[in-house]
Amino acid sequence: MKLVSTSIILLASLAANAQELIYPASAQEKTIYLQHATIHVGNGQVIENGSLVFSNGKITAVGSNLPAPAADAKVLDLQGKHVYPGLIAPLTTLGLTEVEAVRSTNDFSEVGEINPSVRSLVAYNTDSKVINTLRSNGILLAQVTPEGGMIPGSSSVVQLDAWNWEDAAYRTDGAIHFYMPSLLQPANNPGRSIPDDKIKESMDKLNQVRTFFREAQAYNQEDKHAVINLKFQAVHKLFTREEKLFIHCDLVKEMLLAVDIAKEFGFDVVIAGGADAWMITDLLKQNNIAVVLKQAHSLPVMQDDDVDQPYKTAAQLQKAGVLFCLSNEGFWQQRNLPFEAGTASTYGLSKEEALSAVTLNTARILGIDKTTGSLEAGKDANITVSTGDIMDMRSSIITQAFIQGREVNLDNKHKQLYERYKHKYGLK
Repeated sequence: MKLVSTSIILLASLAANAQELIYPASAQEKTIYLQHATIHVGNGQVIENGSLVFSNGKITAVGSNLPAPAADAKVLDLQGKHVYPGLIAPLTTLGLTEVEAVRSTNDFSEVGEINPSVRSLVAYNTDSKVINTLRSNGILLAQVTPEGGMIPGSSSVVQLDAWNWEDAAYRTDGAIHFYMPSLLQPANNPGRSIPDDKIKESMDKLNQVRTFFREAQAYNQEDKHAVINLKFQAVHKLFTREEKLFIHCDLVKEMLLAVDIAKEFGFDVVIAGGADAWMITDLLKQNNIAVVLKQAHSLPVMQDDDVDQPYKTAAQLQKAGVLFCLSNEGFWQQRNLPFEAGTASTYGLSKEEALSAVTLNTARILGIDKTTGSLEAGKDANITVSTGDIMDMRSSIITQAFIQGREVNLDNKHKQLYERYKHKYGLK
């Protein structure tokens, strides 16, 4: 028995250490010239037989008739392949949790209802084995988002090839998150609507948050403070619109309250979830409120909604002119983000509109569109190369990826286990 146990521990150790050889890439040294590829810019433009040049981590040129590469440039012939901007995963606990059932690996929440001073970035674990599974599907950036309580803290955008959280930071503390108390029991959960006393409890919590913001507003209007309040200081940039308030809610009633909060305090509000956003597109457009749609591969919220409503919502927002992007929520689930976009493209979005929903639109909502989200000169070289349509799981095989010009390792634990057991059973 002791021998068997020792063998199991040894095998587990070998498997665990295998991924330790996947380490961050060094800075780009040579100019890289990609040629003969179909380039999907991310802003709706597609360049057939195009070329893309990047140097020192920045895109320097993209087009169909670029000058010949410099003599010292590294030339990659991508004949028949597709080039995309690196995909961006919003609203994820990636790096904050590793095994949901193991409490010691979860670090995405703090005790208490209102904790805006908590920074999710400092808890981000760059050694998570889940990160590499996202990169293998073309996801190169992520918004690391806290959970738990009503205001659990701030989120940051990270790039997915780093030694530590300082290296990973792409945009630091760009948003504060507010999880609105539910006002109605969703149809995909058993039971009837929430009782009146439960609704009253939810409204009391909402008023508690409103009171917090009012007090924070008064605090931040003062020049000097006798006592420092870290929570009030943490939301200062909401009032100057340097940061955004992500309000997590799905129902129309909840989103109407979110609009009221935006009007009362002048916040730059983003609806996170927005399952019923298709019902109030005019109001969202009028108030310039963006939406992050979560988990399109799901049942509708209400019983009388069309069963395919989650698939159609993206196209309805696009038609109404509401800025939106797609998220798959969770952490390991984010690897399927490109296929969520593929589903949206079969329910009303064009292929390039669906691509924008996981690249440029996301960058705009997260406030990083000046540096990433599309393949344009001057932006970071966050680039994904695929053998086929990145939004089609049948044809998408990511062959190369670059983050700020650095070619990243696309190996992951899944691939390693696949090779391990293919070898064990003599499969070719």
